[in-house]
Order: sequence, then C-alpha cells, then structure tokens
Amino acid sequence: MTLTESVDRQANRALRARFDDVYGQYQRLRSGLDELQTRLAELRVTERSDDGQVIATVGARGQVISVQLSPAVFRDRDAEVLSRKITRTVQRAATAATSATQELVGGYLPDGPGSAEFLRSGDFGALLGRADAALRGEGGPHD
Repeated sequence: MTLTESVDRQANRALRARFDDVYGQYQRLRSGLDELQTRLAELRVTERSDDGQVIATVGARGQVISVQLSPAVFRDRDAEVLSRKITRTVQRAATAATSATQELVGGYLPDGPGSAEFLRSGDFGALLGRADAALRGEGGPHD
C-alpha cells in the first residue's frame, strides 16, 4: 500500500466517522422533536420579587403566563415602585426561562448556527430544513 492510499483510507475513515456523528445527531433531533415540543410547551419558570410581593410566571420563550400581586403591594400606593418591581421580576423570570430552555433544547440539538437560530425563532421547520440540506450535501445559507 502506498502512502497516498494510506492517507486516503485514513481520510475516508475520518469522513465516515464525522458523517456517522452528524447523522446520529440528526436522527436524535428527528426522533426527539415531538417530546421537545411538548416539554417546551409545558416549561414554566416562576420568580418572586425580593420582597415576595410580586410573582411572575413565564413560558419557554419568556412570554408572560401570569403575574400575581400580594395585597401588601397596595399599601404603598406607589405605582412607579410597583411597576419597576413587576418589570424586574418578569425580566428575571424571562432570563431564567431562557437558561432553562437552552438547557432543555441543548440535549436535543446539535451545535451550530441552526440551533442558535431555533432558540431565537422557535422555528422547527427551518431547523430541520437546514439539517436535511446538510445531509444532502447542499450546504446552508452561509455557503
């Protein structure tokens, strides 16, 4: 066997191993898609204000599900303070929801720009379209 043949075989083995890895990630994404959608739809994150007077619950994409106010907030009668307290609490909940969503989704998605775009848009179709194109060797939007 010549040196060229040996290098070609090693390159082919490495290429096959990479393809197997990418294809395995793709299959995991496809098979776990329904479960992921369900878990994201059910994800709720709840945060309390420092004084416990405001409770905000948000969904996976930071959308407000509910805001609860303790009767004690009405004693202060300061709308600006209450407004800031609600805003801060909702922002903390949204930040926590982003982290929880990234952690949840991270178990299903391969690394790369398509996964990051999905986290921003929630568009499963575009994510899978990119994966399909990559497997067909068509590349993606950055080619």
